[in-house]
Amino acid sequence: MNYETVIGLEVHAELSTASKIYCGCANEFGGEVNTHCCPICTGMPGVLPVLNKTVVDYAIKAGLATNCEITRLGKQDRKNYFYPDLPKAYQTSQFDLPICKNGYLDIEVGGEKKRIGITRIHIEEDAGKLLHEASHGVTLVDYNRCGVPLIEIVSEPDMRSAEEAKTFLETLKSILEYTAVSDCKMQEGSLRCDVNVSIRPVGQKEYGIRSEMKNVNSFSAAFRAIEYEVKRQIIELEAGNEIIQETRRWDDIKGVSSPLRSKDNAHDYRYFPEPDLVSIVIDDNWINEIKKTLPELPIARRERYINDFGLSEYDAGQITSSKALADFLEKCVNLGATAKAVSNWILSDISRMLNDKGLEQSEIPFTAEQLAKLISLIENGTISNTAGKKVIEELFENPRDPEEIVKEKGLIQISDEGALQKIVIDVINANPQSVVDYKAGKDKAIGFLVGQTMRATKGQGNPGLLNKLIKEELDKI
Repeated sequence: MNYETVIGLEVHAELSTASKIYCGCANEFGGEVNTHCCPICTGMPGVLPVLNKTVVDYAIKAGLATNCEITRLGKQDRKNYFYPDLPKAYQTSQFDLPICKNGYLDIEVGGEKKRIGITRIHIEEDAGKLLHEASHGVTLVDYNRCGVPLIEIVSEPDMRSAEEAKTFLETLKSILEYTAVSDCKMQEGSLRCDVNVSIRPVGQKEYGIRSEMKNVNSFSAAFRAIEYEVKRQIIELEAGNEIIQETRRWDDIKGVSSPLRSKDNAHDYRYFPEPDLVSIVIDDNWINEIKKTLPELPIARRERYINDFGLSEYDAGQITSSKALADFLEKCVNLGATAKAVSNWILSDISRMLNDKGLEQSEIPFTAEQLAKLISLIENGTISNTAGKKVIEELFENPRDPEEIVKEKGLIQISDEGALQKIVIDVINANPQSVVDYKAGKDKAIGFLVGQTMRATKGQGNPGLLNKLIKEELDKI
């Protein structure tokens, strides 16, 4: 039987506010355990929370950037459950009146565009973190994360493949970064998602029984978790078994999921309005003020790069998916470098070096001025493109003026035609078979001879000039 996959996502993004959602504690990652907390975020008796207005600003901004309606009158609710990392024994969240609703994101997969609905975006507080000390057989708790402001973005079950889900996550991440709502550092837990997966026979309208995998913390993990879960459910159905509605734990190292708890036994959260917080009243003036702060978003920036910079759709999409890379490219262009040249370096050697060194795209260790200078040295013939790759590697290790690196490493390109012609003649005389091949119509022979002359010049010969000189000499024979 052929099955259709149905996927919905619940994405949690930590907001980049200076302080927590209901108190003045610093909203910072790291720090000694239990040092970024106070009586309010640890739920001590008699304390009263006060909502951080910037949290609402950021939620509205995220909603506007994802085409949502903004709720004019909202409230907050208590979500009641007992767990050691939740000292109040309830989480302050939103139930029936989220700040944003009925939005969408447009994604593109395999050359086809698709609209993914966004059910809601609501604000809530994060819980603490359990620290399992296996050597001592105990579990400790760190309350630093209690009260860190979150938005939860809930999608419609509109995705039909792991690739669509991954693309949706990448698109959403870039929007949150562009709007500066969240830093989206997945390695720090700033962005994580719960993945809901079900399958149904092709043509069936009713959804199948779904399973949920919680706190998946990378896009690649989400992709693998979905593909695994789809296969698992198909195997179960083909074996005549029923799918159980349950929460599962995804083990990204082993590449498998395992049951965590049955949804039938899930807690009744007993939501009720938070009595210690006033209603949230959002008027048109507030929304219009937030609209004025919206930046150029990734889709608009991509179209501008295609139309104004002449980049391909692929290159423009890759660059603009990261605000850090797009900002870096524009700085280089403003310094006189061509967008295509900058894009080529970013998407090749720079991305490779970032990946090799485990750096974020925002952590390029050298400046736009230095890359623009390097591109200028290549375009004016001072160094070759091959030498430029060596300069990039040195910029990652010890950033400084590219011209200084070129002089230190002896990378200046030889463009003296007279000097190169002598080397070309020597190389041709040393490789008579290449002459025979060229005369026989094998143009690859020139490429071989260029390589030999580049070796003879220790990589400093001008490749374009060498190619010209070699062809001239061969045509004389």
